[in-house]
Amino acid sequence: MASSTVELLTDRVRGEVIAPDHPKYDEARKVHNAMIERRPRVVVRCEGTEDVAAAVHFARENELDLAVRCGGHSVPGFGTVDDGVVIDLSGMREVTVDPAARTARAQGGATWGVFNDATHAHGLATTGGIISTTGVGGLTLGGGIGYLSRGVGLSCDNLISAEVVTADGRSLTASERENDDLFWAIRGGGGNFGVVTSFEFRLHPVGEIYGGPMFYELEDAGTVLRFYREFIQDAPEEFGGFPAWQIAPPLPFIPEDRHGEPFLAFVACWAGPIEEGEAALRPFHDVAPVVAEHVGPMPYPALNSAFDGLVPPGLQHYWKANFVTELTDEAIDAHLEHGPNVPVVNSTVHIYPINGACHRVASDATAFAYRDATFATVIAGMWPDATDNEANTKWVRDYYEATAPLSEEGGYVNFMAGDDQDRIKANYKGNYDRLVEVKRRYDSDNLFHLNQNIRP
Repeated sequence: MASSTVELLTDRVRGEVIAPDHPKYDEARKVHNAMIERRPRVVVRCEGTEDVAAAVHFARENELDLAVRCGGHSVPGFGTVDDGVVIDLSGMREVTVDPAARTARAQGGATWGVFNDATHAHGLATTGGIISTTGVGGLTLGGGIGYLSRGVGLSCDNLISAEVVTADGRSLTASERENDDLFWAIRGGGGNFGVVTSFEFRLHPVGEIYGGPMFYELEDAGTVLRFYREFIQDAPEEFGGFPAWQIAPPLPFIPEDRHGEPFLAFVACWAGPIEEGEAALRPFHDVAPVVAEHVGPMPYPALNSAFDGLVPPGLQHYWKANFVTELTDEAIDAHLEHGPNVPVVNSTVHIYPINGACHRVASDATAFAYRDATFATVIAGMWPDATDNEANTKWVRDYYEATAPLSEEGGYVNFMAGDDQDRIKANYKGNYDRLVEVKRRYDSDNLFHLNQNIRP
């Protein structure tokens, strides 16, 4: 790219424009997944909507691929690109809260850690992710599963409005009243329709929660999974939590001689009255002996960030996922066969519950179609050493091949791998054709194609 072209882009934006000769280039092009090695022509660290629009215009006018990055957690590395333009929203992290209206507005680059800190100051929250460094934008656009899903719905169910820069560089408001087709599509349709520069969310009274992780012996894993399957069907909606295969990290509440061993963990979150928390979790203490636990009252943001240390930047990532309507005995047997082989402390498998409030939204009310599924399962392969890529990727694939036939055809787009493009239609079921129509209306040339892509 000629220096004059870089200078032209630099003149159009307030934020930094980082080309390969810039001293910050190697840092600016990195994403969370160390498997991804891309060299963009330019990274634009946007400071506002005008910068985003200028970068969109620049990519379109120069016929360059365009990547959009919020938290950088995209497992397939959609937040970067070879020889194209990266819109980096990480400088746009402001969150403002209206406690009287119980709403919050987050800029497009905010993370859930920033968001939760701002809302928690007022005793409020909405459904976010499991890792606090995850971007608000990416999680919400894919649907948004988290600890509070059963009680208040997905992140996208709590979205009131959004400001979206579309492929033609316009900034549009998407809500039930304005551009409602776009609003429908961005609630689960991913980054296919534009760059969201701000999100307005509905908040709920959530301050202190009662919860944390509990560890069970492998010999009791089947008992716990079968109990969880039945318990979650009609559990109080204030109860959020999920089982996970987890190698015990070296934490003080875990017996030192058990560090490094695989367990079935259960991570609980009771968001109802704190004084009811112990009783709410008692069934999980009664079902089988608990080897170790770190359970009690804590601020909601503390639980949301509790596992950040297991997912630092720079790990190798390969994930697979499916929605599950019924966790059958056969499916549990497949989990019992493959889960205990979790390869390293960073890798895990979660079986998130998505019933309760999630089921009260019609399957065609938002782009997120699997409103009849009870669980969203993710096999999250994460490890530090690239020399283990072949073996650990095989663990993920073998686990997936054993459980996929016992699951729904589609999965949660935020958990999809780079080789899952052939599953796009299945991921959206009956909503796919409508998504294509909206895509044609707002991005007929498919400028926003670095995602789980809905082709126009």
